[in-house]
Amino acid sequence: MTDAKRARLMPRRPVDKLILLVTIAFAIVWLIPMLWVLVMSFKPNEELMRSTAGLLPYPFTLENFINVIKIATVPRWLLNSAIVSTTMTALVLMISSMAGYAFARLDFPFKPVLFVLVIAGLMVPEQVIFIPLHTMFADWGMHNSYTALVTPRLAAPIGVFLMTQFFRAVPKELEEAARLDYAGHFTIFTKIMLPLSLPALTTLGLFTFLHAWNDYLWPLVSATNKDMYTVTVGLASIQSNFAQSEGIGTLMASAVFASAPIVLLFVIFQRYIVAGVAMSAGK
Repeated sequence: MTDAKRARLMPRRPVDKLILLVTIAFAIVWLIPMLWVLVMSFKPNEELMRSTAGLLPYPFTLENFINVIKIATVPRWLLNSAIVSTTMTALVLMISSMAGYAFARLDFPFKPVLFVLVIAGLMVPEQVIFIPLHTMFADWGMHNSYTALVTPRLAAPIGVFLMTQFFRAVPKELEEAARLDYAGHFTIFTKIMLPLSLPALTTLGLFTFLHAWNDYLWPLVSATNKDMYTVTVGLASIQSNFAQSEGIGTLMASAVFASAPIVLLFVIFQRYIVAGVAMSAGK
């Protein structure tokens, strides 16, 4: 019998039951606002003008979502978010995995100092560097481009730390066996380390994609051309018009429309997130 099966068969202690009940209660409280937004997005605006109470979508309508889709620039905003999020995720995974392998397995001058500097980046609020970033990209004439939207987010100290800790936990005997077959660092990294780090890479990739898709502040600063808006900035730019002319139902539909892709992504890959976080915490 495995440890997981044995844990499920063991009776729960009263303290465990209490913690579980409290956790469920907090989860329900956290979900109520999102459920309320979802319900309002399916209600006619005429009904919402009378009352926004209730957690049942009655009467039911899809008109609010149709109003959002009718906006000509929405497909462009979705494409921008997809390009930025996918590119950022791929580059962060590549940079963090290589840097993590270097810090975990290679010896080079000033490695401890450089690792401390990388981790120190976690303590710097992103808002602190907005003005230098904006000025730098403005001087280079790179605003309103995918490069400007992606590049500032490639510095991911948490990704480097996560991959470094994971690679440090890999037994060195695997590398020694590979070196006996005359494998170099690149071969060891690509053929041994990367396949073993799939749970950590999946977790880091999902968190990076979610952060990139939900990012609002930097795209708001960098993208001044409406065609370069991401979906978060684009929908936010028309929310005031929706609230006044189209109604609160269309406003809620735009929020659901922007959140649906990442919710679906999380539902599909949630077991990889849990496995990766648990593995990193355990190691």
